[in-house]
Amino acid sequence: MSQTVIRFTERTSVRNLKTHTEEIPEPAKHEVLIKVHAVALNYRDIAVATSQYPFPVKENVVPCSDAAGIVVTVGEGVKGLAPGDKVIGTFDPTNTYGPQEDWLNGLGGPVDGVLGEYITIPGAAAVKVPQESEQSFAEWSTLVVTGVTAWNALYGNVPLRPGQVVLALGTGGVSITGLLLAKAAGAIPIITSSSDTKLAAVQSKYGFDHTVNYKTHPTWSKEVLRLTGGQGADCVLENGGSGPIAESLNSNRMGGNVSVIGFLAQAKEMPDVVGMALGKGAVVRGVTVGSTQLLREVVRFVAAKGIRLPVDREFGFSLEGVMEGLESMASGGHVGKVCIRVVE
Repeated sequence: MSQTVIRFTERTSVRNLKTHTEEIPEPAKHEVLIKVHAVALNYRDIAVATSQYPFPVKENVVPCSDAAGIVVTVGEGVKGLAPGDKVIGTFDPTNTYGPQEDWLNGLGGPVDGVLGEYITIPGAAAVKVPQESEQSFAEWSTLVVTGVTAWNALYGNVPLRPGQVVLALGTGGVSITGLLLAKAAGAIPIITSSSDTKLAAVQSKYGFDHTVNYKTHPTWSKEVLRLTGGQGADCVLENGGSGPIAESLNSNRMGGNVSVIGFLAQAKEMPDVVGMALGKGAVVRGVTVGSTQLLREVVRFVAAKGIRLPVDREFGFSLEGVMEGLESMASGGHVGKVCIRVVE
């Protein structure tokens, strides 16, 4: 039997994609075959499409790493999974526990990703989600990278505690998901944006405690300190990169935690991060997605708390639909996540 798969023809634009008719793969002894229902997009997919991804990428790669679907067939060596189970799979199927060892096995880059009707992954990398839940397949798919990254930032090193303050930069998927997780755990969320409209929307929809417009407040760390009675944030989800790192450290509480996640904004002149980290006694840690263990943890937490995950836009599984989804992602106009519906 055959399926439709979408691949890059070359990596100079998000529009260099082509549909292919390929055989549905047979799962090996320790693999499962999954019928894909939804795929979540990430900024990494834009970087792969435009040759900006700094790690190896397979020629004519199938893009995307985040899929949710239903198990169709189970290899004879797989335990704990059965046909009909709803699952999502780890970004790097080889990373079952502990830190990322390299970038050579991430789906949708060095190896083929999930933008097709069927995929096979190791059974050990497939995480069951509740059979009956309010969350859609699109919502569950967002946990693969965005959810695990946020969970890793909050719990992978210095665990978040109730009553602490979490600051997230921007209104993208990691920021909103991270603050939803933090709020559900009893923390106080603060979110930033350059748009009052976006800030009003996320505060109204998600109930975040505080918002900061970094255009209105160019030295926005002062506003964060004001909102926290001069103490600062216990945990900062730093999605910008070297551009806002100084303000993130200035916003941080003494002995706090800054999780470096993104690289969207580059500094014209790099601040003295070492001196600032020493002055704050801060933990500055790069967060590189996370393991299957972390994925299991965040799925369990989201299910237990009934958290609705922030899917902002969905596009159909067609060549034009995928291109439009990637363009929407690249435009930065979304609030939360952009997804592809593979099964209507």
